[in-house]
Amino acid sequence: MEDFGVFAVFGENAPPQKLLSSGRWGDRICVNAELDDSEKFPITIGKLTPYNKCLSWEQWEEETWTHNVTLNLTLEGGNLDSGGTQAVLRELNGKRKRQRETEDEEADENAQVKITPVRRTGAHTKRGQKLFMGGADVGKGEEQAIMGRTPPSAAKTKNRPAKTPTINAGSLVVPSGRWGQTLCPIDAQTAILIGGQGSRMQFCKDPMWKLCTEDLSWVAAETLAEGPTPEARIGHTAVYDPDSKRIFVFGGSKNKKWFNDVHILDTQSWRWSMVEAQGKVPPLAYHTCSMFRGELFVLGGVFPRPNPEPDCCSDSLYIFDPTLSIWYQPIVTGDMPSPRSGHSACVMQQRKIYMFGGWDTPVCYNDMYMLDLGLMEFSSVETSGSVPSPRSWHGSAVLSDTKFLIHGGYNGSHALSDAFIFDTESSSWTTVALPQLSLPRAGHSIITMEMTDCHRFPGSHEGEDTGNMKGKTLLVFGGGDNEGNFYCDLTTVAVDDLVN
Repeated sequence: MEDFGVFAVFGENAPPQKLLSSGRWGDRICVNAELDDSEKFPITIGKLTPYNKCLSWEQWEEETWTHNVTLNLTLEGGNLDSGGTQAVLRELNGKRKRQRETEDEEADENAQVKITPVRRTGAHTKRGQKLFMGGADVGKGEEQAIMGRTPPSAAKTKNRPAKTPTINAGSLVVPSGRWGQTLCPIDAQTAILIGGQGSRMQFCKDPMWKLCTEDLSWVAAETLAEGPTPEARIGHTAVYDPDSKRIFVFGGSKNKKWFNDVHILDTQSWRWSMVEAQGKVPPLAYHTCSMFRGELFVLGGVFPRPNPEPDCCSDSLYIFDPTLSIWYQPIVTGDMPSPRSGHSACVMQQRKIYMFGGWDTPVCYNDMYMLDLGLMEFSSVETSGSVPSPRSWHGSAVLSDTKFLIHGGYNGSHALSDAFIFDTESSSWTTVALPQLSLPRAGHSIITMEMTDCHRFPGSHEGEDTGNMKGKTLLVFGGGDNEGNFYCDLTTVAVDDLVN
């Protein structure tokens, strides 16, 4: 590869400034770029690679860049004799937006620079902005269709400690607090965490983690996999194909950028690849994606429209065939669900997809639809019992052949903490008490896994009998409460305690 250099643009009309030139790329993996505030607290982080040659950062309305900020650059991999540099940026006026860009361009010069490795991990959960906007405010095209700006009062509380509802068991190193991420099980001992957004509306600087269920420990996994990694995002989906042993990541959004790309992580070679797919699928976020017979079934979601039109929800079904790398839309009949995003979808007995809830401004839903995967026919499901209130961005998980769980979510004004089980045989809802998950949350991840050992419930006291966790277990991670708190806790619940 040719010689490379790193340049920065401070301000929309400012000329590029060279920060680093270091010969040929060689065996180097990436250039890490971290922006720190005046107290050396990371504001945001990004990576420059041969596949991702530009980063763009912008000062937000909450005025977190009102003092000097520092840009730290480090080279990763290869010969690090000329590895990193620091550049102190000018003091900023908090009431004036300025764009910051760091670009990786080819250069002919070679300059020796001092190595300044910067790598921080931790679980910072700070107060900041609202996760969602309610009612008529949603869909005006500001920042994101479902993301709200920071209220003035919230910006002033950014240094107040946030509540963490459950102690993370078995690990001192944990992902940062976040919502909008995915947690994807790949075997009985492992699940992969991808993406998410945390405090200050910043995308997580630790976007990928491996969860080991044997001791409920976390391992930072961003540098474990080779190849072009997906750009930071929220509202995407990640599903695992047990036959090919690959994770498929689709869609999502990042500020005003929307994605319709498909990234594949091969869990045997631990290598990322990006699919050059044929067919048409719009950029989507907050959709659902279900794996059925080796294909990805994408339902609903929100997609952008040209300004000044508001973003719009989809009522379409798109299918991706990984064998042919092609998107197509099947002929679907029956009683179709209305357009929505932030809903849930559960595949039951490999025959039906049950779709619940969701949001389409200004309406929040609590209806149920079923897609017969043999007939490709939708039908509305008449339910009974303790029907959940309308909600979106809730968590869901299949518990058995006939039952699935709904927990938490957002109802248009606040986050929720209640939980319900739906029985597909009787089409009835039942309320279930989950004291371990008493704090309201939305945008969290819920999965079920076969645990192979005994574990103590997170937050339990020494000597307390919590039972044998061997068997199918519910795991709940992260989320936010729409009041500026982002969670990094991991909570376990025995499925037998829920269904029996």
